[in-house]
Amino acid sequence: MFDEEEKPKPKGIQPLDLDMMSIEALGDYIAELETEIARVRTKIDAKKSARGAAESFFKS
Repeated sequence: MFDEEEKPKPKGIQPLDLDMMSIEALGDYIAELETEIARVRTKIDAKKSARGAAESFFKS
């Protein structure tokens, strides 16, 4: 019932040592991060839609 409250928040993405990466590896890293950003934005949009639907349901 309270599982969500008890979970620790993720610490986030740990930065990599960019000095040790090649130009190609840096490009790949950017692509991975952009893919993750897109995934998170999609999830945010879905949650906003669900919240909006719930709010309109309970207002009526």
